[in-house]
Amino acid sequence: MNGNYPAERASLRADGRFWLVTLVTVAAVAGTAALGRWQLARAAQKQALQAQMDARAAEPPVGARELAAAAADSAGASGLVHRRVELQGQWLPEHTVFLDNRQMHGRPGFYVLTPLRLQGAAGAPVVLVQRGWAPRDWQERTRLPEVPTPHAQVRLQGRVAAEPGRLYELGPDRAPEAGGRIRQNLQIAAFAAQTGLPLLPLTVLQTGAASEGLERAWPAVDNGVDKHYGYAFQWFGLCALVSILYVWFQIVRRVRRRQP
Repeated sequence: MNGNYPAERASLRADGRFWLVTLVTVAAVAGTAALGRWQLARAAQKQALQAQMDARAAEPPVGARELAAAAADSAGASGLVHRRVELQGQWLPEHTVFLDNRQMHGRPGFYVLTPLRLQGAAGAPVVLVQRGWAPRDWQERTRLPEVPTPHAQVRLQGRVAAEPGRLYELGPDRAPEAGGRIRQNLQIAAFAAQTGLPLLPLTVLQTGAASEGLERAWPAVDNGVDKHYGYAFQWFGLCALVSILYVWFQIVRRVRRRQP
């Protein structure tokens, strides 16, 4: 029997572990590097989107006629988002709704939405305007804030937006009144069917100084570019760590052990 057999078996096992660790390391390095590159690609996409938003915001304001014409189809409506608008029309205060659990400056309250019948556009279409934010009365939660709403023609400035962001609902039986003035969420199509108003498939965020008891410090749109860069840094850091550990334990230490 060969007296070197145990040593040969130990050498084979060591070689097997070496190649197994190498294979796992290559897979880990390739995977983490790919994820890092994917996060960089996502950041580039978000930057392009932000540039598009900034370009739209820099364009001349849209009037009622152009707003109604472009919003006639979904593609035109989406192309108007973030455009500035200057509108004239008449409020429909009987259809004002208050979106609950909305924050501004870290304080909870309501977003106040009122339909505006546009002047200067064929068919007198109606657009839902997010007029601003108002605090709620914590002693009487069902008490609505007083929001003066003139019946005369009004002029306002703003920017085009999609539907208000949706919040989590516990269910129809536990959420704020689905058809009342206080609501958790609002969908334009459902609201149009409920009220019978010819609503455009978009909303307008009213801008400007606080007025009518409403604040308008709308949060800036954050596309999360920094978040993607942070994730990319983490993935590339993990990739580098795996590589360094492999070089140290599988190459440097093996070479040192073999040195006399």
